[in-house]
Amino acid sequence: MGSIKRYMQFVRPYNKIIAVTVTIGIFKFGLPLLTPLILAYIIDHVLLADGMATAEKARVLAWLAGGAVVLFIIVRPPIEYYRQYFAQWTGNKILYDIRDQLFSHIQKLSLRFYSNRKAGEIISRVINDVELTKDFVITGLMNIWLDLATIIIALIIMFTMDVELTLVAMLFLPIYAFFIKYFYSRLRDLTKARSQALANVQGHLHERVQGMSVIRSFALENHEQGQFDTRNKQFLDRAVDHTRWNAKTFAAVNTVTDVAPLVVILAAGMAVLYGNLSVGEMVAFTSYMERLYSPLRRLVNSSTTLVQSIASMDRVFEFIDEKYDITDKETAVPVKHVKGDIRFDHVWFKYEEDTNDVLKDVDMHVRPGETIALVGMSGGGKSTIVSLLPRFYDVTGGALLLDGKDVRDYEVRTLRDHIGMVLQDNILFSESVKENIRMGKPDATDEEVIQAARMANAEVFINELPLGYDTPVGERGVKLSGGQKQRIAIARVFLKNPSILVFDEATSALDLESEHYIQEAMERLAQDRTTFIVAHRLSTITHADRIVVIEDGRVVESGSHEQLMMAEGSYQRLFDVQHV
Repeated sequence: MGSIKRYMQFVRPYNKIIAVTVTIGIFKFGLPLLTPLILAYIIDHVLLADGMATAEKARVLAWLAGGAVVLFIIVRPPIEYYRQYFAQWTGNKILYDIRDQLFSHIQKLSLRFYSNRKAGEIISRVINDVELTKDFVITGLMNIWLDLATIIIALIIMFTMDVELTLVAMLFLPIYAFFIKYFYSRLRDLTKARSQALANVQGHLHERVQGMSVIRSFALENHEQGQFDTRNKQFLDRAVDHTRWNAKTFAAVNTVTDVAPLVVILAAGMAVLYGNLSVGEMVAFTSYMERLYSPLRRLVNSSTTLVQSIASMDRVFEFIDEKYDITDKETAVPVKHVKGDIRFDHVWFKYEEDTNDVLKDVDMHVRPGETIALVGMSGGGKSTIVSLLPRFYDVTGGALLLDGKDVRDYEVRTLRDHIGMVLQDNILFSESVKENIRMGKPDATDEEVIQAARMANAEVFINELPLGYDTPVGERGVKLSGGQKQRIAIARVFLKNPSILVFDEATSALDLESEHYIQEAMERLAQDRTTFIVAHRLSTITHADRIVVIEDGRVVESGSHEQLMMAEGSYQRLFDVQHV
């Protein structure tokens, strides 16, 4: 029930509109309850009335028909319209609020979280599970109350007609309640299992769609079909388990709802035979049995829907409860001005508690405006070092200082405002070139965007695109070459104008011409800024003020290109291997 209580926090702002919707709904469901009474009156006091002429009976029937037309054709449709409109509007607004909070939550989760989760599974929580919670509003907070109101009103009318028959009609209600409690206790677990299996299918599918070029290039279609079939079969099994239990529920409950009216009809027929009940009252009473058990049937459907909805709530709040690895201290201060003085003070780091250290006692001082190149074999910890600067991760030992202050004492958002990053695989979004560059400064003018593109050596190829700066680049920039994507990434860093730069393998996968353009743009961007360059091609970093060699998470050498070549150590060996 904890999930329901938390969900009600999103519902609370809309309590008034929900109350109005339920009130309107009571009128909507209450009007048909008049029909059996009208029917009983027509049978007993019109059709079977002695001493009333046929013309008089016809006139009364006409008046009753006219009243019914006004009631059900003129009065009821607007009531139904506003009930549906307010119910759907409220449900959609609540879903909007939840998704809004979830997206904010997603942006605060650490990269460690995303490294252990599939994107498709996260999307399933935000889209599928949140959508299913809407049924709690429509069904649980509105329809159930309307069905309960219908049942109560029907029972009151039935008691006024015949107490004993009403008690007979109510005999099956305890059995009904027992079945609901028995069957639905397990249905919630089955629903959660089915939702998780669906999320697994969606996560696998999302990953494979993104990697379709790999599947095609390795001719893995048959293998991947088998992989997908396995996960699809797991979902099918969970869905069948859920369906089987659901079918048992409906079989048991519907048996009760079918038998109960038959018992009442038998008892009412006996009452008519012995003169304790009129024919019209019998017809009306059996009609009210339908009015009584139809809402009960809907309550069974509602119970199924609610169980699914609550199971989805559990998954949504389980996701919301994911802890943030990177948080601001209460005493954190904003970063206002950055000189660019950076000190790695005996830094240790590991990605998980039970794994080995990736960085081991890294001690390094970078002066303002200095360009530092980090080199070494893959897996040595170079990219990890630069990931600590914007606090994608926090050190697990030692401290990282910016301008003499521990970066954990700064507000993380303002810290990242002063750091610009160009990675090996920069993510471009499917919007236009202009909007992708503007990521560096969302309120930038078109003139500022064009100037940034010019500084990044991107203006020429952008003008050659079909729509120039308005050309959509496709998902992850699929319509552009690697060099073009890198230049757009550099352009948005130019637009951001940060104090600290990080180039992480920014030219490693490019042809020589693209590398030349990008190298030129990088050197232009790095002027008068503290800059970190992670590189495998040592020829691209010989100009650096200092080159730091990282091996197995440790600093083993440090100095200029000339100094390290003269030292004849690890750096010289790496350089010679690349220039044989």
